[in-house]
Amino acid sequence: MLRLRQVMIDSMADADPSTAWHIESLPVLKERLAEADGDFAAFVVDHPERAGALAALVCGTVEYRIGKAGNPRGVTGFVFSVATDPEARRRGYARAGMTALLEWFRERGVRRVQLTASAEARALYDALGFLPKPDPLLELKL
Repeated sequence: MLRLRQVMIDSMADADPSTAWHIESLPVLKERLAEADGDFAAFVVDHPERAGALAALVCGTVEYRIGKAGNPRGVTGFVFSVATDPEARRRGYARAGMTALLEWFRERGVRRVQLTASAEARALYDALGFLPKPDPLLELKL
C-alpha cells in the first residue's frame, strides 16, 4: 500500500521522492486498517502479473463536522491515495476501488464525498459523477 501511495505522491508536481516516511507510517496504517468499524477504509486490487504485489489502491475516510443544511448529520467522505501501478493501468482497477469505496461511504450514511484530482484521473471522477467546486482550502504546517 505504501508503494502505491508513493506512486501517487511521485506523480504530483512538487513531490518529495523520499520514502523514509514509510517506516513511521506503516505501524499507523496497520493499526487503522485493524479497526473493523473505523472511519478509514482501503480497497486494493492484487497485481495480476506480480504475486504479492498490489495493482491499485483506493483509500478514504469519513469525517464529522457539525451538521448544516444539506448535510444535517455532518458526515463527509474524503477520497485520497487513489493509485494504480504504472504497469497495470487502463484495466478498470481504480474504478473498481472507487466503486467499492463509494458503497462503503453509503453504508455509513455519507451523502457527500470530496477529493482532489490530478489531470490524469479527472476523466474517472467525471464519469463517476464528481463535480468541480471552488477550492477555498488553506493550509498551515505545524
